[in-house]
Amino acid sequence: MALVKTASEVTNSTIGENSYFSGRFFINGSLKIDGKFEGKSLQADQLYIGVTGRVKTNVTASSVIVEGIIVGNITARNRVMLLPTARILGDISTPELIIQNGVILEGRCMISNDLKHSARDYIESEYGRDNLTLERLFGTRAKSA
Repeated sequence: MALVKTASEVTNSTIGENSYFSGRFFINGSLKIDGKFEGKSLQADQLYIGVTGRVKTNVTASSVIVEGIIVGNITARNRVMLLPTARILGDISTPELIIQNGVILEGRCMISNDLKHSARDYIESEYGRDNLTLERLFGTRAKSA
């Protein structure tokens, strides 16, 4: 995943190493964090958390790459990639999740192309769709064990 689209449609921003940013951050473009960010929310098109990056908030982006630490939930419209040094404490919702060996993750993961609806409801409805039962297979009532 490239951090930049084209020069005209992206604003490249960096929170550098030994820098601290607090509050709400909304960016139309890519953001790289090598320093520390704490706040109420963080939104970007592409988000890259470097090895020295520390984030404590909920994150929303198209794509997220993490090498550092995130304490908070991650919601990505395209993908989340966790590189070996990533440390995550929070839930992840995305259509594609890539986890490399060495990652430490505590939280729930929801992998679905439709992040607005419950994956549980969809899977349960798909499971019951065939109406296959013992009665239909064998024509009699199965005795319980």
